[in-house]
Amino acid sequence: MTKVHVLLKKEELDGQRLDGKVVVVLDVLFATSTMVAALAHGAAEVIPTLDGDAARRHALEHAPGCFVLAGELDAVTLDGFTSATPQAVLREMPPGGTLIYSTTNGTVALARAAAAPHVYAAALLNGEAVVERIVREHGDATVLLVCSGSADRFNLEDFYGAGYLVSLFHRAGVRDFTDAAQAAGLLHQGSSAEQCLWSARVGRHMLRKDLEDELRFAARKSCLDVVPKLVDGRLRAT
Repeated sequence: MTKVHVLLKKEELDGQRLDGKVVVVLDVLFATSTMVAALAHGAAEVIPTLDGDAARRHALEHAPGCFVLAGELDAVTLDGFTSATPQAVLREMPPGGTLIYSTTNGTVALARAAAAPHVYAAALLNGEAVVERIVREHGDATVLLVCSGSADRFNLEDFYGAGYLVSLFHRAGVRDFTDAAQAAGLLHQGSSAEQCLWSARVGRHMLRKDLEDELRFAARKSCLDVVPKLVDGRLRAT
């Protein structure tokens, strides 16, 4: 029987035994939303990196015109990089290309989770597809829904995203949820995506930067059916 737990920030992964567990990383604004969108719109793979220097090294391995180099540090776009938001990346992504991607939190969370046998990237955009895959293929596993957070801080939008996945697991017949998972589910039940994303600290910052269109893009639920899985340090649609 599946058991679902929610970690409030990526740093909590350090105290977890990951053997045999399924890890789902969420960074709704915007890392996992961007990675999901890129793969759903034809990217061959996403290479998540820990920092800008690592991303630049990966870029040297690719022919010009075959990749997008995107990233941010503390919500500031890195020099020479495309903005780390979903629609900005989609505007630049060549068909069948590679997204080389560095963010403050989401790509770091994926690196911390990499020791688990099964690691997926999820957002509101692909929630149903991810939950259906896990229920079908990992029905007896413990599932860790990891909110990336922001530099050791709790993020409202990731917790809401975890709550959406909890609601989908419940709809699929899962009944074993930790208190943190139940709390996330209650938040989702009582709030809309717009309420949470627009009022969250990161969301307010994005509104000040006139990025409401990116918020609206990330707030859509289960409009994409891609399931990104981390294999050998790269996310590919599975």
